[in-house]
Amino acid sequence: MNNASTDSPVPTPELTPELKPEPVPDSTTRFTPDITAVISRLFVYPIKSCAGVEVKEALLLDTGLEFDRAWMVVDENGEFLTQRELPRMALVKPQLKYFEMVLRAPGMLALHIKLNEVEAPCRVTVWDDQVPAFDMGPVAAQWFTDFLGQTARLVRFDPSYKRLSSRQWTGDLDGFNQFSDGYPVLVVSQASLEQFNDKLTAAGSTAVDMARFRPNIVIDNPVDGNRLLPHDEDRLELLHVTTDQGTVQIKLVKPCARCPIPNIDPLTALSEHTVGDMLQTYRQDARLGGAPTFGMNAIVLGTTDHLLKVGQAVAANYSFGDV
Repeated sequence: MNNASTDSPVPTPELTPELKPEPVPDSTTRFTPDITAVISRLFVYPIKSCAGVEVKEALLLDTGLEFDRAWMVVDENGEFLTQRELPRMALVKPQLKYFEMVLRAPGMLALHIKLNEVEAPCRVTVWDDQVPAFDMGPVAAQWFTDFLGQTARLVRFDPSYKRLSSRQWTGDLDGFNQFSDGYPVLVVSQASLEQFNDKLTAAGSTAVDMARFRPNIVIDNPVDGNRLLPHDEDRLELLHVTTDQGTVQIKLVKPCARCPIPNIDPLTALSEHTVGDMLQTYRQDARLGGAPTFGMNAIVLGTTDHLLKVGQAVAANYSFGDV
């Protein structure tokens, strides 16, 4: 059973300020990359539409980073709930420990969720997909109901079910998801955020953190080497990431269309239109009917169970086919 407690939060370790890429192994030197980069930040979002957890390393599975969108909040009909309707979800802050996830929110006691325990099976809806899941019990349900002010339950994705990304964007390749919107990994470059913030500040607005855009993997310039251009991720095909287990490939498949969630301040849950309005001025994407995009959705190819770490080397080639 999941129990409430008053455990105090554990500070998140600071990231190393200077990121030096690890050497690329022989398997990635079979081609000459157009760009090299490093992983500069990693984020896991254990509960769909709640706060993310910044980590220094994360296991990469075929469904994305381990525990990413493994849980979801639903209403009394099993329909998924998000910050679009309930901005307060941004204030639910998970902390991942060895055997449990601890949830904290303003005015609430901490809720402890066992990582390897579930309760009754159920069926829930995320977008147009009805998928099998497991209810996390009455204690978790009451906690979310009290905080959100409406009937809510916490569910966990059934890992035996294969929820596929759209073949319109992945072609003949399979992309597997848990409760993500439609793709297991979101990649954004630091250069894209910096350009966006330059535009914001030039217009008299305050710069925002990468947390607004909820990426899983942030790539940045290596200490020595090329400089990434803003939105280079839009023009890259495969990311070859060097890990201790070898090289893993992450294929960038679809621009990430932006809903109103980036307008929500993750620290306060207050919404204003500055972010969305700025995206509309320069990021409308004809491939998605003119919707503003920021970052690239991606799928994992081949062997998984690689441990991604901040500072690991990334190599990639440009693909200008339909950009």
